[in-house]
Amino acid sequence: MKINTTVLLTLILLTLMLGAGSASGFLGFTFGSMALKGVTTPDGRPANKFNSSKNNNPQQGTEAFLKEEDILKVVKSRINDKNKGNKSEKSEEEEETKPTKSQSKEKPQEVAEAAPQPGFPVSADSEGVTMSVQSVRYSGGDLLLRVNMKNKGADSVRFLYSFLDITDDKGRTLSAITEGLPAELPAKGAEFKGTISIPTALLDDVKQISLSLTDYPAQKLKLQLSNIPVEKTN
Repeated sequence: MKINTTVLLTLILLTLMLGAGSASGFLGFTFGSMALKGVTTPDGRPANKFNSSKNNNPQQGTEAFLKEEDILKVVKSRINDKNKGNKSEKSEEEEETKPTKSQSKEKPQEVAEAAPQPGFPVSADSEGVTMSVQSVRYSGGDLLLRVNMKNKGADSVRFLYSFLDITDDKGRTLSAITEGLPAELPAKGAEFKGTISIPTALLDDVKQISLSLTDYPAQKLKLQLSNIPVEKTN
């Protein structure tokens, strides 16, 4: 009797468990269906999307395609318009540049016809060697003397410009820097050009200066340039 009672209780418990599981599954399915009511799955098929886009575009069937001849005519007309615009721009630029070219041609003539400074050039000649000061000007903190040198003799002449003596009208010795003057003048050679720079701090109340230069090492000639005007003009 005890064994039958145990089996009976076991069967009853199993029945209750199965019934509870079935009931909970049914209730879960019911509540889930109610929660997902109204939710739809998105349509991922490209054919349906293409059809829907056609239906949503009211202008789909009203598109008009241009003919090839019309397109070519439009392109040719635009190219012609651009060419005409470029030609007009070039003609305007040429007209604008013509005066500037004529002005640039006139500038060298104006420079060539410019009158020399009063009192210049100051020249000296010795043994066929010529040295001349063509002009002077103040630039920055220096007085610049534009100097030309030429050797007409039959022998070349060498110079050492540390032997260049410069004095003012009060007899004071001035220091200077030479640039571009040749260390050797070839016989019957071309004319050489250079500059002599004198600090303006040494030229207070100075109206004239003098230059003296001899060849090295023979010292056979002496170039003496006197009364070179250096006074500033207001």
